[in-house]
Amino acid sequence: MKAMILKKVAPIEEEPLQLEELPAPQPGPKQIRVKISACGICHTELDEIEGRLQPSLPIILGHEIVGKVESLGPEAAKFKLADRVGIAWINSACGKCNFCREGNENLCAEFQGTGCHANGGYSEYTVVSEEFAYLIPDRFSDSEAAPLLCAGAIGYRALKLTGLRDGQILGLFGFGASAHIVIQIAKYKYANCKVFVFTRPQQKEHQDLAGKLDADWTGATGDTPPEKLNCAIDFTPAWNPVVQAMKVLEKGGRLVINAIRKEETDKEILLKLDYPAHLWLEKEIKSVANITRADAEEFLPLAAEIPIVPQVREFNLEEANKALILLRQGKIRGAGVLKISE
Repeated sequence: MKAMILKKVAPIEEEPLQLEELPAPQPGPKQIRVKISACGICHTELDEIEGRLQPSLPIILGHEIVGKVESLGPEAAKFKLADRVGIAWINSACGKCNFCREGNENLCAEFQGTGCHANGGYSEYTVVSEEFAYLIPDRFSDSEAAPLLCAGAIGYRALKLTGLRDGQILGLFGFGASAHIVIQIAKYKYANCKVFVFTRPQQKEHQDLAGKLDADWTGATGDTPPEKLNCAIDFTPAWNPVVQAMKVLEKGGRLVINAIRKEETDKEILLKLDYPAHLWLEKEIKSVANITRADAEEFLPLAAEIPIVPQVREFNLEEANKALILLRQGKIRGAGVLKISE
């Protein structure tokens, strides 16, 4: 099979992913082998490539995987051959610890990430436990479904963690793959809420997309919105939006950071977080870590019901480096997807 392999940590501008031919993996007990048709790209891949998140090298990246079940391992019985399934960031967890027993398997000490600790979807085939794969609703094409498996599912979890109530104001900092899905969820579930969108300065295409998705106000990070935010989600790889979000957060509000890592070069900006100006009066900062199986199982049917309309830009598998460079530069409107097979 063809696969894009990461063998060493390097800046994405050096295009470190290498196209290679590898033997197709064989499914083990209760595993399925999936012939991959599409795999979304994500900022987490940039964190892995550049060493902010430590992957098990060499590794096949990618955790927004859509494809068809091609073969079944011994005792695998959840899916039939040719079922269309998705694979998300959560690849496995121990199933026995207190976190797993309470449904918080995203916090399990043995959590394994697809494309980080186990080979992922920048390839023609992958294997996964049948318990960590999900049927894809018919209404989505393969490319539309791919970003739902991370950008969508983690955005859904982040939105739940904000505690947003109908009639309140939600701020979204960064308007890429995840945020453009979250605004659709929020507008569907909370018909009377307002959504204010903050982007990088000059990101007119992102602001235009936010407007088309019924944002009530758009501006640049650091701008003062017409009203304070009851809650907010930061989708960016930078520290500055955290400080700027806390400035415009209402008393008792909560900011949820939807990022596995922040870029080290921006770290000093966090020192500008001032307690009385930014955190006093019962404001909160909360992180979102990974997703659970329940997040994906709840979100995918909801996405079909709304229905979510992901905006995608397709690339060939061989263009993975190029796609990730464009993602770093903020030049992908909506979500980037590697189209691997029909």
